[in-house]
Amino acid sequence: MMKVMRMKIPVIRNVLEESDARARENRTLFDRHGVFVLNMMSSPGAGKTTLLQKTIPLLQKRNLKCAVIEGDITSTLDSEKLSPLGIPVVQANTEPFGGDCHVGSHLVQAALAHFDLATMDVLFIENIGNLVCPAEFDLGEDRKVVVLSITEGEDKPVKYPLMFRECKLCLLSKMDLAPHLDVDLARIRENIRRTNAELTVIPVSAKTGEGVAAWCDWIVAQKSGKRKAEGSDQKSREL
Repeated sequence: MMKVMRMKIPVIRNVLEESDARARENRTLFDRHGVFVLNMMSSPGAGKTTLLQKTIPLLQKRNLKCAVIEGDITSTLDSEKLSPLGIPVVQANTEPFGGDCHVGSHLVQAALAHFDLATMDVLFIENIGNLVCPAEFDLGEDRKVVVLSITEGEDKPVKYPLMFRECKLCLLSKMDLAPHLDVDLARIRENIRRTNAELTVIPVSAKTGEGVAAWCDWIVAQKSGKRKAEGSDQKSREL
């Protein structure tokens, strides 16, 4: 009779366990200070940085204090573009950690040591250009936002569905180029709807300013909604 050998097989813990734990710590810190956090994601070159250059001054006019965590594999090029706005900007490069294609919650946590959260209203995390990996990771943010340039064609929402399912808003960027492109805007919208029917879409152009005010309105509304929800939760706990 064959003897059955019993072995202990090690089970590797969830590789996201530590990342998720740090994200929860980040979220607790953001909530404590009332900071509204947006994780902005896109393909490389979709226009996130240029859009922030137009967005932040409008938010400042609404008396909102902004800051940015700028994610890249290497370089400080995008941080240098934002620094003239006079806001706190911290560069988070992944090259020292193997060149990850996304900003991790540990990098966000490290960056927070350089901010005075008590003086901030809105924090933008400009993630590394990639339509795959960034959507998989919780950073402790309040909302995920995808920037989709119309120059990328109509098929991206279908080919990279997780990104569009995880986000609350899609900024359809570079609308000023529409007259010069052979692109079907209706088909882009339909593919977004097929992937996530609840995803809000705002067409924008950093060049002409189209949609930037509407994007700012969305930020203010979402931030206000979070504050009201937190107030309701506090009252419930008191009862």
